[in-house]
Parts: sequence; C-alpha cells; structure tokens
Amino acid sequence: MPMPRSPALRGACLILASCVLAGCATGAARRAPAAGSGDANLNAVAWMQTSVEHDQVYRSVFRAASSQLGAALADPDWDALPAGDRDRPARHLPPAVIVDVDETMLDNSRYQARLLRDDTAYAAASWDAWCREQAASALPGAVEFARQAVARGVTVFYVSNRTQDVASETLANLRATGFPTAQGEAVFLGKGFAVEGCTVADRSDKSCRRRLVGRSHRVLLQVGDQLGDFFETRAVTPAERRAAASPWDDWFGERWFMLPNPSYGNWASAPYRNAHDLPIEAQREAIMKSLSY
Repeated sequence: MPMPRSPALRGACLILASCVLAGCATGAARRAPAAGSGDANLNAVAWMQTSVEHDQVYRSVFRAASSQLGAALADPDWDALPAGDRDRPARHLPPAVIVDVDETMLDNSRYQARLLRDDTAYAAASWDAWCREQAASALPGAVEFARQAVARGVTVFYVSNRTQDVASETLANLRATGFPTAQGEAVFLGKGFAVEGCTVADRSDKSCRRRLVGRSHRVLLQVGDQLGDFFETRAVTPAERRAAASPWDDWFGERWFMLPNPSYGNWASAPYRNAHDLPIEAQREAIMKSLSY
C-alpha cells in the first residue's frame, strides 16, 4: 500500500480521474490524498469497486500471465529478473514468480473508500489497522494464477511495500482469500525486510528483495501495478518514466505483467516532479501543462 501521500494529492488527482477511467492509468508508488479537498479519488475508487471493465482487465492480465508459465518453465534460460537484480546464474535454480500484493493480488479499495467517506487522508496508523483487519479481498483472476503456478511446482513470492511489521496479518489475509503460501520459506518480503549484503537508500526500493529471491530461484514472471514492482528507477517526470520503461517493452506482456491502479501512484505526482510541498494550485497547474489538448 501507499507510502504517505502529499497533503495536496487528492486535489491534484482530480484532473486525472477522468483520464484514468478512460483507460489511461498506470500503477506506481503509493501516496494518499489530503483531507478536506473534495472527492478527488471518488471516480477511481468507484471504477475499482463497481466496473466490470476493472474485473475483466484483471482477469485478462492474469490469464495471459498463466499462459506464459509453460514457456517459462520449458526454457532453462528464461529469467524475469533484470541483470542488476541477479547475483548468480538462474539456469539450475527452482522456479518462482514474484508478485506485488496491494492492488495486484489484494483489493484495498475499501480502505480508500473509507478515506473518502470520512474525508480524511492516508495515515500509517489507519493503514496498519486496515492491514491487521485482514479484510482485503482477492482481485479477479489473482488466486487462480497463484494456484496454477503452485500446481506446476512454482513458488509464489509476495514482495510488498506493506511493512514487515504486518507480515503475519498479511499472510493470514492472503491464506483466507485462497492464496497459496509456501510453508517453511519466507514468501512475504515486506518493506524493512533485511537482505544480507544488500542495502537501499529508500526502503520502498524492492531491488534487494528481488535479488534475495533470485539467489535461490529462477524468476519466471513478475506481476505488479507500478514500475517499481519490476525494476528500480529514479525517473521522475512522465517523459523520464516512459524512457526508463522503454528498454523493457518486450518484457511487458511476456515476463512482466502490469495491472492498472487509478487510485494512487507516482504517476499522479510525476508532472510536478514529486514536489509534494508545492501548493495545490501549483501542482494542478503542472498537471494541466502536462496534458495534450
């Protein structure tokens, strides 16, 4: 789930909501809306909860990912980790897939809806309480994908930016909604999970955790809702983010499977270079300038 969002983000996201519902959204790192700034996230949350289009997008992506398992297993040189995230050759390692959790496997739109209802903002305390409530539901197609992977001898690793403090509650939520979780292996790797010999400046950076999986497994596929679920990038602006993703175009839809997240993400703050201390008017102006007319 989100890193704390800028107090102005909900207002800034308002101009993006209609674009999102037209199919323009991409996933990214999490930020929460501000209290008292209107229903900026309303359309996004409504789309996530009520639209059949949302459900069919998820089913389609997971069906496509499932269809790649056979080819990935058959090719001993197939690997879905970037070279920088791999410490050793993958050829003879057992297979795994890496999936994000929030808005990838588990649906947290009820938490977002509560923020709208209460006209309040994301806060670490309320988010942790939501995680401990274990009330997130499975997203369409997600359980079936995970079960198909396990049935073929593939371990599913849940690499999440939920903190490691809520690991047990998250695993319980996953199991209760039907997801397979391997016993005797650390398959939930949350923010703050220590990886020997690897450090990151930003705890939300998943590269060390991907590297840890790669030390023991050949990664067949990755599934997520933001760029950081697949590779780490310091790109900020929309143009920079597109340029960072471009070298991996052939991997998306083959080894990497991206899901939509219209509710939150760095895509929303990219037009103003993630300068969350900017006044809301300046944020909105930057977003307006980034649009085509």
